Amino acid sequence: MKRRRFIQNTGLLGAGVLASKFSFATVPEDFPVVRVIASKRHFTSIAVDNAIKKFQANVADKELGWLFENCFPNTLDTTVTHTTKNGKPDTYVITGDIDAMWMRDSSAQVWPYLQFVNEEQKIKDLIAGVINRQTQYILKDPYANAFYNDENKVGEWKSDKTAMKPGVHERKWEIDSLCYPIRLAYNYWKKTGDKAPFDTDWKKAIETTLKTFIEQQRKENKGPYRFQRESLYPTDTLSMNGYGFPVKPVGLICSSFRPSDDATVYPFLIPSNFFAVSSLNHAAEMVATLHNDKILADKLSALANEVDAALKKFAVKDHPEFGKLFAFEVDGFGSAYLMDDSNVPSLLSMPYLDAIKVDDPIYKNTRKFILSSNNPYFFKGKVAEGVGGPHIGPDMIWPMAITMRGLTSVSDDEIKNCIAMLKRTHAGKGFMHESFHKDDPKNFTRSWFAWANTLFGEFLWKVYNEKPHLLK
Repeated sequence: MKRRRFIQNTGLLGAGVLASKFSFATVPEDFPVVRVIASKRHFTSIAVDNAIKKFQANVADKELGWLFENCFPNTLDTTVTHTTKNGKPDTYVITGDIDAMWMRDSSAQVWPYLQFVNEEQKIKDLIAGVINRQTQYILKDPYANAFYNDENKVGEWKSDKTAMKPGVHERKWEIDSLCYPIRLAYNYWKKTGDKAPFDTDWKKAIETTLKTFIEQQRKENKGPYRFQRESLYPTDTLSMNGYGFPVKPVGLICSSFRPSDDATVYPFLIPSNFFAVSSLNHAAEMVATLHNDKILADKLSALANEVDAALKKFAVKDHPEFGKLFAFEVDGFGSAYLMDDSNVPSLLSMPYLDAIKVDDPIYKNTRKFILSSNNPYFFKGKVAEGVGGPHIGPDMIWPMAITMRGLTSVSDDEIKNCIAMLKRTHAGKGFMHESFHKDDPKNFTRSWFAWANTLFGEFLWKVYNEKPHLLK
């Protein structure tokens, strides 16, 4: 099912109810059992279930305990298919209501479980399987954003003018599609010391990532990628014969689409370029240590330094109220788009991605701008306030953006407010949604969006471990 065609759901269905997997017994009173019954779960984890028990035993708020039980394991319960392929762990991860594996979403969905890799071998194998699967996808097509489990399946968009291959679900070029796998791989390696996923194929995938990033700096030409789609939505296709609006080559990397899968206005997408810098540096460290390849490591570091220098020169703009802040997109000619979007990477999320420090003064200015009416996609209504975006449209706030606000906050009051907003906007379903109307949480999109669920669970678990007094 296409993301844009997933109709707003106002019924009594929760995440995965579409597959009729749920029991609706009421334990405790007023909180129906909406988590998948144990026999129907795709994957079980003792460590994750123990975290749920610990949270519920020590947090007096029963509704938060219910939400945590529903949301934190949702990726494991409903979206993963874990097997062994050619003697290696192999994991396919769908987003929820769409049977395809996004490079971004899959990395982010299993990210919160990294903290348990040294407690439980099953979790370690699961994440190693995601890394192995992503390596093969990058080698298949580094410009694609989403893939099928069936490598022979043909994509559903027959009209797309781009170099589609069997097994590719969608071919929207997004920088973060190549950054997220590095983030997952680097942190898995740091936590476990396991070298097994980082074989010669993985190194080829890093070389492919470097090549793709350099192509999309567009210094010599526009590069090999182009994309056009027949669609009623202008954000679903690229102008200028499929290459997007022009850029001046200044060292930044073009991203034809945003993490929302919407087309960029100015192709130098700033949060994704920041993400690329940290990802390239992490890849350089891994290549140097694991493969003793100084030449490749130096090339990765050199590109990171070049993009970083270009960000310092072109990403910062002066605002009459907020001072110096980061633009969302620029074109290298001097034009800039001042906004933020709800999906990740966003400007708001950069500290979460270790792409910038949370106390960076320009980030702090940018954050104030993002969370104000000066951001055209910040919506404030009767039940909540938060960032949305053009993907769903006016007045639709994304729970993911509220969660990210909480995850990047240094204010106890702000964190408590984010939890309170998320608690009162799940529309009684017990799960997070893609978006909800600022005045009516029952008006929402996507009943089954596993990333939003798991991210909320990650947020609650982080607060429980670091600031438990905020959950009282």
